[in-house]
Amino acid sequence: MPAKSKAQQMAAGAALAARRGEQKVSDLDGAARSMYDSMSEEELEKMASTQRRGKPQHNEQSD
Repeated sequence: MPAKSKAQQMAAGAALAARRGEQKVSDLDGAARSMYDSMSEEELEKMASTQRRGKPQHNEQSD
């Protein structure tokens, strides 16, 4: 699943780094920590590798 915003892509990258042991899990917070806990390394890689061009900084939620 591709990331829908730059912030989501960056959070996935941080979670992926922690999953691979390149960053401490205790340094994660918010969305990155949630992604670390709930997604596999393969899912994180797909989301983190999404192109940033054309993506909004944050995904606007429509209610």
